Amino acid sequence: MGKTGLVYHPAYLEHDMGAGHPESPNRLRAIMQQLERSGTAAQLTKITPRKAEDEWITQVHNPTYVATLNREAPTNGRVSLDPDTSMSPGSLNAAYLAAGGALAAVDAIINKHVDHVFCAVRPPGHHAEASRAMGFCFFNNVAIAARYIQKKYGLKRVLIVDWDVHHGNGTQHSFEDDPSILFFSTHQYPHYPGTGRATERGRGAGEGFTINIPMEAGEGDDEYHAIFLKALVPAADDFKPDFVLISAGFDAHKDDPLASMGLTEAGYADLTDIVAGIAKHHAQGRILSSLEGGYNLTALAASVDSHIKALLTA
Repeated sequence: MGKTGLVYHPAYLEHDMGAGHPESPNRLRAIMQQLERSGTAAQLTKITPRKAEDEWITQVHNPTYVATLNREAPTNGRVSLDPDTSMSPGSLNAAYLAAGGALAAVDAIINKHVDHVFCAVRPPGHHAEASRAMGFCFFNNVAIAARYIQKKYGLKRVLIVDWDVHHGNGTQHSFEDDPSILFFSTHQYPHYPGTGRATERGRGAGEGFTINIPMEAGEGDDEYHAIFLKALVPAADDFKPDFVLISAGFDAHKDDPLASMGLTEAGYADLTDIVAGIAKHHAQGRILSSLEGGYNLTALAASVDSHIKALLTA
């Protein structure tokens, strides 16, 4: 049984894309209230995020894109970045702290203060492309953490497991030619953003190191369990990761309003157990899990609680 950390900062609540937007500050409020109510929070080691340095953000994102975000960040009102994504006065600081929360989590794991960390951060990250904000995402928190693990600490192989209901296009495109990153994604298909066909397997030296598993609407705990055992575990055994990252979206839950999948809280705990087994076998138990989607507040909070409880017992 390992120690589990939690990254959180109240500045994450200052990113506000407007009334009625599904990616709302209330998502984190619901999560934190549930963790307190269930007693899970008391079992976690608090990890304070820092603002990510541009040195690390630009390992994944174009410096011109980062400069544009800084230049266009509003002091009042909102600036639209894509049809779904806008900046409020608190957004850019939250984005820097979200990416920096992942870096602080890596530090804590590598330095053996904890074995695994859940990053309760926003904005999420896995849709953010090298030069484009999209799908509620500014900086690709998990992708930035992957490069940080490699370049700061010299670990060679990083596994990214993305179980968000939407395909992590930004993460895939960051690493599709890189055999040192194994990207595994389950996602409802066809669904936003339209990428993630099974035939997308990487390119050049990275061919075969992108594994996309398109899922059909309605599939749930049993189907996910079977796919993780049949497709993820053997691929991870061949790859032998030094570190495991999870793009932890909880919008494949049966009650989520933005999708049509059938996972339950128990299903998320089961997937966590499978990934933890991979990490224990190959990566000294090292897992960083970072929040992506999940838009039914009750389902999101309960699923995160189940996910973290599974980490606590891993």
